[in-house]
Amino acid sequence: MDAYVKIHFFGASGTVTGSKFLIETSEKNILIDCGMFQGIKELRQMNWLDLSIDVTTIDMVLLTHGHLDHVGYLPRLIQQGFEGAIIGTAPTLSIAEIILRDSAKIYEEEAKKANQEGYTKHNPALPLFTIYDVEKTLRFFQVGFIDKWIVLAENISCRFRLNGHIIGATFIELDIKGKRFVFSGDIGRNNDYLLDVPKKPEWADYLFVESTYGNKLHPKEDVEQVLATIINETLHKHGNFVIPSFAVERLQTLMYILWKLYKKNKIPNIPIFIDSPMGNNVLEVFSRFPEWHRLSESDYRAMCNHVTIIESYKETWETIDDNRSKIVIAGSGMVTGGRVLTYLQQLIDNPLTTVLLVGYQAEGTRGHQLLSGVHEIKFYGKYYPVKATVKSIESLSAHADQAELIDWLGLIKNIPENVFLVHGEPEALDIFRVKIKDTFRWKVSIPKLLDVVEVII
Repeated sequence: MDAYVKIHFFGASGTVTGSKFLIETSEKNILIDCGMFQGIKELRQMNWLDLSIDVTTIDMVLLTHGHLDHVGYLPRLIQQGFEGAIIGTAPTLSIAEIILRDSAKIYEEEAKKANQEGYTKHNPALPLFTIYDVEKTLRFFQVGFIDKWIVLAENISCRFRLNGHIIGATFIELDIKGKRFVFSGDIGRNNDYLLDVPKKPEWADYLFVESTYGNKLHPKEDVEQVLATIINETLHKHGNFVIPSFAVERLQTLMYILWKLYKKNKIPNIPIFIDSPMGNNVLEVFSRFPEWHRLSESDYRAMCNHVTIIESYKETWETIDDNRSKIVIAGSGMVTGGRVLTYLQQLIDNPLTTVLLVGYQAEGTRGHQLLSGVHEIKFYGKYYPVKATVKSIESLSAHADQAELIDWLGLIKNIPENVFLVHGEPEALDIFRVKIKDTFRWKVSIPKLLDVVEVII
């Protein structure tokens, strides 16, 4: 009798965020990633909805990496009754813990602020999840070792393989009755400052591939020279240089590049402030897992000593009131929350301010609005005029572009039975679909959110 696998596309399908793919089999039900939706309101509201299945039937969660859009729904899963193992590499679990704790704190603080100041339609405003929910979630974390097959059931095994992107990130190979399901997670760059080149799959019967930049090639620009030019221009006009940054990888990469620029005398010894409690914790992960990145211990210590780490919200305001020209790197990368909101609230209306966006800006985020050239932006219920200069460096992205994605697929020896394109906006998905078909002659599908696909194995 033929065996069946049902694939449930609970997230990152027709959109970039909310990565969740349930693999339903007769032996085990396995959720690949458990991410939060980000961006437009309609997507964010889905984070408040329970999954359309009984989550107690899910046996385990396998995590590709620790970003919010891949792990942020875990506490909600626990709230709904999940009690299985949550498996990822050791750095992934460390990053996930940091991000979940930080998110819970922000949700609790924002709910409290909204209730106190009255800018909410809800009575009362509630956090999506709490620190207590996160503590319950962490009890289910289990380390999965890299490059080793893990037996999950009689006919099911999985393997984590390095994938660049952020520290600890992997793609996942899932073997079910001799058929291989490959989940790309987020694929990193070939020339990353801090991480090794991503490994590549050699076999895939069913392939799930991210398509964030499936329609684009990253600019071939000298990142260090571009960054040095923008910084020196800001210094020349005696302004402030604010970089909203993702706390994981991007912040550490920026620290490393700025330190290199100073060493090469390309920028002066300008004060650099790192204001990201989560980013500071991620720095500790780099210290604890030196085998997972390319930084030497001496370089790590030197770049940390070159910056001022802000420890408290009081120091945030002291930094804003400091009238020197300075560089501030603060979370979050899409300007959706975090300390960067306080800086921009005070500095966005100043023509001497430069804001630099250094990563993907999902539709519906403040970062996307700034990138689009809005004349005003809303913080905490009030609008502020955008008079600052807004720039971006797309080539600092931690996501592979179209050419790198095609290269990542290039070692697959067989012809996959189906390639599912996920984790992309509609235009990127469709353009990448055509590119894969023209390059490899493979069957390519673009699943919609909440689609269920059944395959025979």
